[in-house]
Amino acid sequence: MSLSDRLKAANGTEPTGLVPVGLAPIGKAPAGKAKDPKQAATDRARENNAVDPFGVLKARAQAALFDRLGSRLFDPDLDEGELRELVGKELTEVLEAEASALTGDERAMVVEQICADVLGHGPIDDMLADEAVTEIMVNGTQRIFVERNGRLTQSEQRYLTDEHLRRVIERIVARVGRRVDESSPMVDARLPDGSRVNAIIPPLAVDGPALTIRKFAKRALTADDLVANGSASREVVDFLEGCVRGRLNVLVSGGTGSGKTTLLNIVSSFIPGDERLVTVEDAVELRLAQTHVVRLESRPPNIEGKGAISIRDLVRNALRMRPDRIIVGEVRAGEALDMLQAMNTGHEGSLSTLHANSPRDAISRLETMVLMSGIDLPVRAIREQIASALDLIVQIGRLRDGSRRIVKISEVNGLEGEVVTLTDLFELEYGSGTDENGRVNATLEPTGLRPQFGQRLADQGITFASNLFQGGLGADAALTNELGGWRDRLGVGG
Repeated sequence: MSLSDRLKAANGTEPTGLVPVGLAPIGKAPAGKAKDPKQAATDRARENNAVDPFGVLKARAQAALFDRLGSRLFDPDLDEGELRELVGKELTEVLEAEASALTGDERAMVVEQICADVLGHGPIDDMLADEAVTEIMVNGTQRIFVERNGRLTQSEQRYLTDEHLRRVIERIVARVGRRVDESSPMVDARLPDGSRVNAIIPPLAVDGPALTIRKFAKRALTADDLVANGSASREVVDFLEGCVRGRLNVLVSGGTGSGKTTLLNIVSSFIPGDERLVTVEDAVELRLAQTHVVRLESRPPNIEGKGAISIRDLVRNALRMRPDRIIVGEVRAGEALDMLQAMNTGHEGSLSTLHANSPRDAISRLETMVLMSGIDLPVRAIREQIASALDLIVQIGRLRDGSRRIVKISEVNGLEGEVVTLTDLFELEYGSGTDENGRVNATLEPTGLRPQFGQRLADQGITFASNLFQGGLGADAALTNELGGWRDRLGVGG
């Protein structure tokens, strides 16, 4: 007897195209009568089950399972094996009552799928296991997007219901001692492998819970990967290594998802192993190979709104820990002042990142962040701090083909009048079209201008090839830098 025949016999009804398992069709609730929440969840699952033929059954079984076990599903004292055994036992009983028309093999399959949904992350588990996937974006139950090799595509996978997605989010944030509910509807967390998670739920997320996961690569990328991926040439990587070993203060600038943290991690790998490093991050992402490393992570407020530890608090504390260098994962606000002061007070070779579209924009953003510190400083004093603290700005961008590349490297020269002056040392030069792999034809070329810190590095025995800075862009770059400086002085756009 076929599954359809067994379902028909079990229910006494004709199965429809919308009901692939042994559940009777659900009609509309009578006018003026509120629909039961479980019934509403099953209705939504039925609408979504074109992808999963057992969707309705799984939705009902999950709801019954949560009724039976409740908070025990999030009990930290139960290990994964004990929890899986408990869930399997309860599900078997639930399915015996819900779906007597299923065979033993079918029931075992559904139990395994629900266990994966309840104990894992639902339909995105395969995406999390796929090393080619770098980001996962869940826009409600119906739309899941993934980024593979820099390109976004929509997945055919779905969550059964809003409740299903909400449970997955709760499970993720519970692991790190955080919560998400109506009083705290957005949260940052991380998966056990270090992947960064942001979740936001209604009423702030109008179309249902939204989940964004930036995956943590199982293997940290190296300088060789940077060259192999075409993000930079070997000569440029060697130049950056020399700058780091020569204890220049380096700022990595770029847009969202451009690869700032990845580049910071690679650049940090050039730091000698005999130095004491203190890293400060909002969510731990850096993976340094050095042994003398102390990692600090900020903390959000508790349920009473107290106990928050900010990046700025940690930067201040790091100064008391006798660091040789301080690495700030990202500056967003007033901690920029503390970072600049650290760079100016004996912690040369410190590193950080920020969101900006160009080195010039990075300087402007730093000024704004220092003003957010609450300390009333004249603008000129702020610019003096920036000009004396920073040596190099590395701009990374995401091109239209999805690739991440270093697009500009600029030296911070100092303060001229009221303007922090920059010298572009390398700049991405675009060719025509794309190559056979669909990648944008572009190479990072020297502008022909030499850095002022060259002698400072040479005094430490760090030298570069004589032709490293030779290029055809020198005259144009010099003119661009000069025009940029005059525009800033006159307050006009470029």
